[in-house]
Amino acid sequence: MKQWEGVQANGLPTPQFNVLKRVTGFVVANIVSDNIRINAAPLASYPEDDKLIDPVRIVNEEFESLTEQNRLPALAKEFARDAAVRGDGCIYSWWDEDADAGPNGKGRIRCEMVENTRVFFGNPNDRRVQEQPWIMLEKREIVRNAKRRAKKYGSDNWQQIMPDDENTMGMDSIKRTDDKVTSIQLFWRDDDTGEIWCYEFTHNCVIREAWNLNIRLYPFVWLNWDYVSDCYHGQAMLTGLIPNQIFINKAWAMSMLSIMRSAWPKVVYDKTRVSHWDNRVGGAIGVAGNVDSVAKNIDPAQVPPQVFQYISAAVSQTEESLGATEAALGEGKAYNTSAILSLQKAASTPQELTKQNLYQQIEDLARIWLEFMAEYYGKRTVDMTMTEEMRKLFEQVNALNEAAGQPAQEIPQTTPVDFDFGMLKDHPFSVKIDVGASSYYSEIASLQTLDNLLLNDRITTVQYLERIPDGNVAGRRKLIEELKQQEEEQKRMAEQQAMMEQQMAMEQQMAEAAPQTEEIAENEATAERQTTGFKELGEALRSVERRR
Repeated sequence: MKQWEGVQANGLPTPQFNVLKRVTGFVVANIVSDNIRINAAPLASYPEDDKLIDPVRIVNEEFESLTEQNRLPALAKEFARDAAVRGDGCIYSWWDEDADAGPNGKGRIRCEMVENTRVFFGNPNDRRVQEQPWIMLEKREIVRNAKRRAKKYGSDNWQQIMPDDENTMGMDSIKRTDDKVTSIQLFWRDDDTGEIWCYEFTHNCVIREAWNLNIRLYPFVWLNWDYVSDCYHGQAMLTGLIPNQIFINKAWAMSMLSIMRSAWPKVVYDKTRVSHWDNRVGGAIGVAGNVDSVAKNIDPAQVPPQVFQYISAAVSQTEESLGATEAALGEGKAYNTSAILSLQKAASTPQELTKQNLYQQIEDLARIWLEFMAEYYGKRTVDMTMTEEMRKLFEQVNALNEAAGQPAQEIPQTTPVDFDFGMLKDHPFSVKIDVGASSYYSEIASLQTLDNLLLNDRITTVQYLERIPDGNVAGRRKLIEELKQQEEEQKRMAEQQAMMEQQMAMEQQMAEAAPQTEEIAENEATAERQTTGFKELGEALRSVERRR
């Protein structure tokens, strides 16, 4: 930061006690979390959201991949820092058709920071990006890159692209180069279809004729640190603090100058008795006559202690006005976790509105990513959860293999299939941001809570691993999958054991009932024999009667 630029020094020293840099770093680190996770979910009004379980999981995994590829936590910090220093932050997203996407071919979504002075809104009185009639983006790029793209897109006069001077911030000599050209991209929304179109050109050549991006959102997110009425540019956090920084630097400069001029005492001597004063250590000084009252030290004027008190007060008041108190900056003493958390929460209260606005813009960024996915991803190979029908098919194959004397194959949890991201156009999704605590002590408290829940059997090991912060367990996802497989194997073995126990109980009941059945059969046979004997006796008696 050029803190003395434009300030009249008038011979003063020019020290720089950069209070604002420390405060800015603290505020940005306080409102931006290191753990940013984007989650998509079907809208509540969708009637058959159970059919979107796998698509939602695939989209969330793609969000996680994009967060890592574009380094979203670091990008969010730069986004917030630009807004704090410049007044506005801007992230531009585009589809890089030449990027390697692994087995899924070419193309992926990229993001970059853009200076707020290079973005122009069609309606400068409205800060809402998606309400603009058009948006213009200015870039400085190497001439050969611009020529290559113009030739690729069929421009007839691509060889006419020449270096030019940059009009903005032209006093900075590092920006005046001989191999750069200013290119402009003009974005607008079609009134009939609502889709975004783009046209790219330089001052003397068309790089690419107007083409349809086939997305419905402008690929920009725009953050104002503090809103300015009727203007799309915001006010920076440092705007009202620059006079404080100038006062602190000037006060230190004048104190330094005073010390440099009068820090050491002056010697006054009698020239009638001393012809020349010698300041050498141990050097002899000739005196004519009595040595009394030959020389005297004159004490210099002291810098009033109130000066340093005012400087310290200016520094502390500047920091505290933005929540950078001693406790929040780590200079205070807190003897337990609860006290540290309370102090941090109190210090972060002034930035809550800016924090909410920041994460709202990241949600808008995720919606832009969703638009690019639906339009440009097409069919890509993804891992889908094994359905019940496919699982039964695997079990049948394993049964045939066992009958043939071959080993059974392990049933996988997922299977690779071709997923058409174009279906996202027909199924609206809502997007929300899950933000983890950026505080070290909040992470410790979260781990302690999860440990207690696990020890008290309130959650399972899988639930514990799914919720602990990243970086605490290596290979966490693989471990979760292995534990889930073990749980399913144990569940299957328990079901088999229950079936075996049930079958054994039935066999035992049948065995216990067998003697009773034999006794009943024997009794029935005896009764039948008795009945037969009685019948034969009756027949004999009737025969005797007839003979008589």
